[in-house]
Amino acid sequence: MAIRKLLLPLTGTAAGEAALASALTIARAWNAHVTALHVRVDSRDVAPLAGEGLSGAMIEEMMSATEKESNDRAHAVRSMFDRFVGRHDVLVQEAHPGADHATASFAAVTGREEDIVAQQARLADLTVVPHPDAGEDVSSSDALHAVLFDSGRAVLIAPQIAPPKIGTRVCLAWNGTAESASSVQAALPWMKRAEGVAILSADGYQRRGPGAADLAAYLGLHQVHAEIVTFRAAGGSVGAGLLGAAAEFGCDLLSMGAYSHSRLRQLILGGVTRHVLEHSKLPVMMNR
Repeated sequence: MAIRKLLLPLTGTAAGEAALASALTIARAWNAHVTALHVRVDSRDVAPLAGEGLSGAMIEEMMSATEKESNDRAHAVRSMFDRFVGRHDVLVQEAHPGADHATASFAAVTGREEDIVAQQARLADLTVVPHPDAGEDVSSSDALHAVLFDSGRAVLIAPQIAPPKIGTRVCLAWNGTAESASSVQAALPWMKRAEGVAILSADGYQRRGPGAADLAAYLGLHQVHAEIVTFRAAGGSVGAGLLGAAAEFGCDLLSMGAYSHSRLRQLILGGVTRHVLEHSKLPVMMNR
């Protein structure tokens, strides 16, 4: 299946430009459309959170401050988008069928980000989200978790520095789980076009389910030749070993399942998903 529509939620400008660049690289490879989406905070949502003991004037002041901050952020994000597409000669228009070039558009709506992003992602072939800063708790990335848990679609985490190419050398992080099976399905269109494909497997990563050799045989039925790369944990971290193997292969797109354990347990214990989110320097496509 070809990629025709990408959703790019933009909450700020810190990592937004790198995410825009990554989304545009993908759009150019597939002649796809990028919808940049900014969700503004509704100042009325502040009132229930204000707590008891605050006067009406104090709540009104909080709502006014929230509205101003929301307006400033929306203006900054839109200005960044306009500068970026202007600098890179991107055609700004609505999506239309049969396009032979990449296009982009910008939309701003007001509401709860996790709800709106999840809903919009259900009718996008891929959602690209900015990279969560390693110094922050990655569990706070509302857009990322909204897509993973409530859209039924794949999400691509853009690296902090946009690569020149995406999807020429594809790695599959395979551990036999349903989540990793979903990641294979999402990566199949990429693998059919890639110059090289590798299945990354490790004893400490494998769960109950088909092994790497079984996956390689399955991909062969789709005319995809994949080599099996067995890696080991690095410094006691399976995630570090996985990223090391991907880098050694020259990977520019890593596809993997997310949160094989429960999300709560994963956040407490860390885990492969968390390590990859915090430390990856390449585009990572994740599925649930």
